[in-house]
Amino acid sequence: MADDRLYFRQLLSGVDFAQDDPLAQQMVNFVYLIGDRETGEALIVDPAYDPVTLLELLAADGMRCTGMLGTHYHPDHVGGSMMGMHVVGAAELLALHDVPLHVQADEAEWVKRVTELTDDHLVTHDGSSTLDVGAITIDLLHTPGHTPGSQSFLVDNRLVAGDTLFLQGCGRTDLPGGDPAQLYDSLVNVLGRVPDDAVLYPGHRYSPEPHATMGDTRSGNMVFAPKSPEQWLAMFG
Repeated sequence: MADDRLYFRQLLSGVDFAQDDPLAQQMVNFVYLIGDRETGEALIVDPAYDPVTLLELLAADGMRCTGMLGTHYHPDHVGGSMMGMHVVGAAELLALHDVPLHVQADEAEWVKRVTELTDDHLVTHDGSSTLDVGAITIDLLHTPGHTPGSQSFLVDNRLVAGDTLFLQGCGRTDLPGGDPAQLYDSLVNVLGRVPDDAVLYPGHRYSPEPHATMGDTRSGNMVFAPKSPEQWLAMFG
């Protein structure tokens, strides 16, 4: 695709939006805007904390929201309530702008439980599939482990990995639905097909840099040090 046609922005919570929200500042989530500059269509990835500003940022760029993508069900990514935490997100954005939330099929029940959205609000995707926004094709990669239906998004050699993989470390597996064996498989086998020159864009800013190539991540991230599932589970299970 032409570089000037792809619309792609990485936004940091508490800095680029939700500046007055202490939780947003603490959690340092990334939200991503992905779209087609020619058609003006865009998707918001993990629309938590401040849907009003996210829509305003899109409009200021001459773009319009045609849908939402959720990497996984946790409230700091899609909004909702869990373990005493409530975050505005997909439900509040949908009340402002009626667009669907795309989730992996294994994540749908978890998303509905946390956000109180219904089947009418969700579009589910089985396994690994694709989604078009305008003429831009996004590969939806099912990367379970952090949660059962965690998904990552590959577009124009950019990998938006949610909490599956950070520049340093990976998502925890001790929350409801977590599975360390599945996470190992996602990291090694599913994301193993992503080339070294692809750029990783994580779900949180847990490192000084906001993004890095997959090659640099594989060489410097300790989660790739184990050479077998048994070694990995001994360290991270």
